[in-house]
Amino acid sequence: MKTLRVVASLALAAAAFGQMQDNQEKQMTCRNNGSNDRPGYCEIREQSVAAVGVLNVDAGPNGGATVNGWSRNEVLVRARVESWGNSDTDARVMASQVYIDASGGHVQASGPASLNNTGWSVSFEIFVPQATSLTAKTVNGGITISDIRGNLSFEATNGGIHLNRLAGEVTGSTVNGGVNIELAGATWDGTRVQVATRNGSVNISIPRNYSAHFQTETVNGSLKSEFPINQQGEARSRNQDFSVGAGGPLIHVTTTNGGVKLKRA
Repeated sequence: MKTLRVVASLALAAAAFGQMQDNQEKQMTCRNNGSNDRPGYCEIREQSVAAVGVLNVDAGPNGGATVNGWSRNEVLVRARVESWGNSDTDARVMASQVYIDASGGHVQASGPASLNNTGWSVSFEIFVPQATSLTAKTVNGGITISDIRGNLSFEATNGGIHLNRLAGEVTGSTVNGGVNIELAGATWDGTRVQVATRNGSVNISIPRNYSAHFQTETVNGSLKSEFPINQQGEARSRNQDFSVGAGGPLIHVTTTNGGVKLKRA
């Protein structure tokens, strides 16, 4: 019996990875940088480090983070360093003082304080093995996590969230940003999804014939679904508890000042 359970677990995990994409293409560039009116500078830095199974990402005071799963057994960290100042020279000097640490399972940006109309920001594009646990934190930037299975947590301020084809346990929140979740497969492969946003809507893309248990909460908003749902409680209630298909692991989303929409993939 124990052997059968192990085989079943391995089959589930294999199915989950089969739904994921192998992200090999680099997307981040310095094109269209320079949103500030002041003279600016931009550069892309890259470094490869060994995979350790757990990654902690902190984008610093300004910047977003994109973390993609791929088939390689290494981590590639790409950082877009942007800086600005009163002159091109000031901007370049500021950029030279920004440090990217990608050692020991930590990716972090640090730099000097912003003074006299000078400043900097760093956005990350990171590629990791698909079996990776992750924590990500951003301020004034969004978070995108795609094609990863593990314990995944995030925290964003002033940024949207995109979660694509994930598995495992996902928990996190954002302030002043919407949430977009793309589910894959026939059901959630893992323990749960628990995501909250304040001042933003939640959109969940669901494949046909998907099964899950949903809990949705909103203060100023409503639930809209393209799926027939087995709903408990009053239809007009702002808090809903229902199943799609045969039910399954919990997908719990909470929003303040925003609605929840379930749409067909």
